[in-house]
Amino acid sequence: MDASVLAAVEGSTAAIGYGLAAIGPGIGVGLVFAAYIQSTARQPESSRITLPYVWIGFAVIEALALLGVAFGFVWQGQA
Repeated sequence: MDASVLAAVEGSTAAIGYGLAAIGPGIGVGLVFAAYIQSTARQPESSRITLPYVWIGFAVIEALALLGVAFGFVWQGQA
């Protein structure tokens, strides 16, 4: 196999890896909001109390996803 073809495939593995890794935060965000909707449906008067925790959970999950992007760029140049 030609070396340039191997280099092209190796260069795109970081993007493929993060694309697969983005599934986890997507599922996590879905679970956080699903739990909030379920808790609000069970006890509507607690919706104002639990809403800040929803946003905190969302922010933590998205921060971990952004760290995944950052580490993907950092480790992209390493073999």
